[in-house]
Amino acid sequence: MSSSPGRAPLASGFANGGVSHWYRAAGRPVPGPRLPGPCTADVCVVGAGYTGLWTAYYLKRDSPDLRIVVLEREFAGFGASGRNGGWVLGEIAGSRERYAARHGRPAAIALQHAMFRAVDEVVRVAGAEGIDAGLVKGGVLHVARNAAQRARLAALVDEAREWGWSDDDLVPLPAVERDERLRVEGATGAAWSPHAARVQPAALVRGLAAAVRRLGVQIYERTPVVRIDPRRPGGPAAAVTPFGTVTAEHVLRATEGFTAALPGHRRDWLPMNSSMIVTTPLPARTWKAIGWERRELLGDMAHYYMYAQRTADDRIAFGGRGRPYRYGSRVDDGGRTEPATVDALWTMLTGMLPAVADEGAVEHAWSGVLGVPRDWCATVVLDRVTGLGHAGGYTGHGVATANLAGRTLRDLVLGHDTDLTALPWVDRRVRRWEPEPLRWLGVHAMYALYRAADARESSAPSARTSGLARLADRITGH
Repeated sequence: MSSSPGRAPLASGFANGGVSHWYRAAGRPVPGPRLPGPCTADVCVVGAGYTGLWTAYYLKRDSPDLRIVVLEREFAGFGASGRNGGWVLGEIAGSRERYAARHGRPAAIALQHAMFRAVDEVVRVAGAEGIDAGLVKGGVLHVARNAAQRARLAALVDEAREWGWSDDDLVPLPAVERDERLRVEGATGAAWSPHAARVQPAALVRGLAAAVRRLGVQIYERTPVVRIDPRRPGGPAAAVTPFGTVTAEHVLRATEGFTAALPGHRRDWLPMNSSMIVTTPLPARTWKAIGWERRELLGDMAHYYMYAQRTADDRIAFGGRGRPYRYGSRVDDGGRTEPATVDALWTMLTGMLPAVADEGAVEHAWSGVLGVPRDWCATVVLDRVTGLGHAGGYTGHGVATANLAGRTLRDLVLGHDTDLTALPWVDRRVRRWEPEPLRWLGVHAMYALYRAADARESSAPSARTSGLARLADRITGH
């Protein structure tokens, strides 16, 4: 390994980008065949990530006669589905208050309970399809590390009770039990929820793609979609590619953080960048100092928050915001991470778990983008007039949320009136993001304020949330 003062120690085989560590571990797939030419389908799905694959899976399982085509620019799981932190998290992707404002409190609570069940559904399907993705349902541990974070954690628990979470759904932990589970330096409080599972995300998406292919769905890779056309009188909807056009009764967009690249969609969802590092495998003596025997997911209550998991091969995968947004909604799909971000993530990791600094090093760093709508709430939409639909805007909660979205799109396409189609995110429409440079200025101002707020809260005894964070929320409507 190599290191210098103030820098993260890098393992001898350190890699930066190349999609993600998850693919380095599992082997980067060779893309399958391109679309061979124009074709017709009942349903065309654009994007072979979690959303697109779950949608195709459930549609084909329920209606085996459907002709379903999935189009993917690179290979299945190239985007966020193969780069994320491996959190199958049963929390709403968005604001329950915003969902309730339009549809009522019971509808928002129903969406939350559907998310709880989505975690179990992912685990169930992985087992039924023989997908070995290191799934462990150890729940998620939210840790506070100063007075302000502890106050927010207590408020989080109280508010959850008001929104349909039972005493078993979110459990405050006394200090003794908190430290028995996972010894985080400077922890002042913790709460645990059972509604979460760890996963190797690339293994999950690869296994799901294989299951979809076994069902008879055609997945065409290395096939970029350059335009999506709505249904017109006398003609079906269409996905246009350089290799031919796919016409279909329904064209479903499942492009998440890459949506801005499609004509007419640049301001629909903001591609927010998130970065990760993974350590070398850690020895038994390090784990004895840390704990983490139950493989819970780990998050904190900072504004500039982190997320982490203990991997199946005893590494720590640790993520957070690096360079949050590129001007003009540009995306670096190679996933390289700036050295300063690698150093910052290592500093955060070893600040929380100091024992890692004695034995670990950074073996891989990478980045990816997630989709953020203007109101920070996920959506599932199907327009029967145009034949077009989409789902996404998961704001970082996409692993489980995509499963629920796929089942919901299935019911919408098949015309079934179900509990899923009644959820408050269905047909939710929001305004677009501001044009540049307002978009860039707003996002970077938000995260600069969040970093400053975290710094103030860490150095002050006050239990009050910093006013800088409240200002950041107002700037972007977070």
